[in-house]
Amino acid sequence: MKNSVITMYRPTGPAELKLLEDANFRRCPPRLPEQPIFYPVTNEQYAIDIATRWNIKESGVGYITRFSVKKSFMDNYEIQKVGGAHHTEWWIPAEKLEELNDNIVGAIEVIGEYR
Repeated sequence: MKNSVITMYRPTGPAELKLLEDANFRRCPPRLPEQPIFYPVTNEQYAIDIATRWNIKESGVGYITRFSVKKSFMDNYEIQKVGGAHHTEWWIPAEKLEELNDNIVGAIEVIGEYR
């Protein structure tokens, strides 16, 4: 079973964390019109980098979430390298977010908080 899911990380601010809470930590919130892509990242360090460099600057706090998605769904998306060696993420079109949500296994966990 372990090989049938992919672990993802997502840096979030307080507004997105509230939306996750409202969804009982089971679904990622819809994208805004100016956000055509959902960018979960492949590793915790990259999520920490984003949370500490961007979320703290924007809102005073950054959270790291972790969740698992069925590999069969994620096989449709290639990992994108967007900077340094560990700056890797998936680019999931906003119109596929509900399908991604349907493929989340278990709850979305908050695993870090940075201020």
